[in-house]
Amino acid sequence: MIDNPWFFAAALPAVFINGVSKGGFGSGLGILSVPLMALTVPVTEAAAIMLPILCAMDLVALWAYRRNWDRENMKIMLPAGLAGLVLGALTFRYINEAGLKLVLGTVAVGFVLYHWSGAARQLAKTHPSKAKGYFWCCVSGYTSTLAHAGGPPMSVYLLPQRLDKALLAGTAVVFFAVLNYVKLVPYFWLGLFDARNLATAAALAPIGVLGILAGVWVRKRISEALFYRLCYGFLLVTGGKLLYDSVTRLI
Repeated sequence: MIDNPWFFAAALPAVFINGVSKGGFGSGLGILSVPLMALTVPVTEAAAIMLPILCAMDLVALWAYRRNWDRENMKIMLPAGLAGLVLGALTFRYINEAGLKLVLGTVAVGFVLYHWSGAARQLAKTHPSKAKGYFWCCVSGYTSTLAHAGGPPMSVYLLPQRLDKALLAGTAVVFFAVLNYVKLVPYFWLGLFDARNLATAAALAPIGVLGILAGVWVRKRISEALFYRLCYGFLLVTGGKLLYDSVTRLI
């Protein structure tokens, strides 16, 4: 197991925040986990440690939202997400991480700013769409495979539908739970798991479970309007973090 105290200083809040986000807000803020861990370990190692933790958290989240997920959306989202996952696995070793973060961050921030603009307020809520769903959820599966960063593309597709807050969170939970368990295969294939990473993940997993329970508790106690404001706010924060990371790496 990793014995660097600075790693755990970054990893403990990273895992807890991911759990709160997954349990209550559709996984958006969970995108911060890998960047926070990557302050002390390589990005690939951070991603490898995080995946078993995500899988453990998914079990709790699936139970919490077992009756609250959108089946019509899932028929569109899952095939697209799995296609993106395969593409991510095949290009994992060749991707430019800074470029990927730049594109993701730009999309996330631009989407939130558009939503807050006068033009967006004039639009009616959207409905499940094969064209939009296939595109954004394929991107989500791709970025999720590379750095567990699938939240922003998925949010671009789901948030405009203005689903009930439990339905939105549950749909995101089911989508990413399937992707995370399938991702175990390419991560093993890529040689990203070793005894140290798995032991570290096992030590951190209970923190993630506590985060899930905290997220479910918070979601039940806030209004629908506040919930969506928080979702868009989290998306803006994560997009800004991605842009910052990409610019600092490219300079």
